[in-house]
Amino acid sequence: MNDTTDKQLQLPEKITAIKECNFVTWSTANDLSAEFMQYFDDVRIPVVGIRHVRQWGVQVDDERAIPGHERTSIEDEELWEIVLEAKDGSNYEVNSRFVDPAPEI
Repeated sequence: MNDTTDKQLQLPEKITAIKECNFVTWSTANDLSAEFMQYFDDVRIPVVGIRHVRQWGVQVDDERAIPGHERTSIEDEELWEIVLEAKDGSNYEVNSRFVDPAPEI
C-alpha cells in the first residue's frame, strides 16, 4: 500500500485500523451513489493508499469581500483520503468518512 502521509503525523485510530487491515467496507453514513459503489467488491474493498490532505481555511478582514462578515475565519480542515481498488483494477480516492475498516475474515 502506498502511504503518502507525513511520517511524523499521528494517524487517527480509524485510519490506523484501515492501514493495518488494508481493506474497508462502506460506512452506513455515506451518501455515495449506488452506481459508484457497484465498482467495488461487496464485502471487502482493497486499500492501495492513504493520503493526508489539509484544506486550508480562510480569514477575511475586509468587509467589502464578505459584507457584514469582517473578521470572518474558517478553520483548516484535516482530511484523510483512502485510495480504493475497484473490481476492474482502477483506483478511486474517497474521503475516509465514507468507509470503515473491514472486519477480519
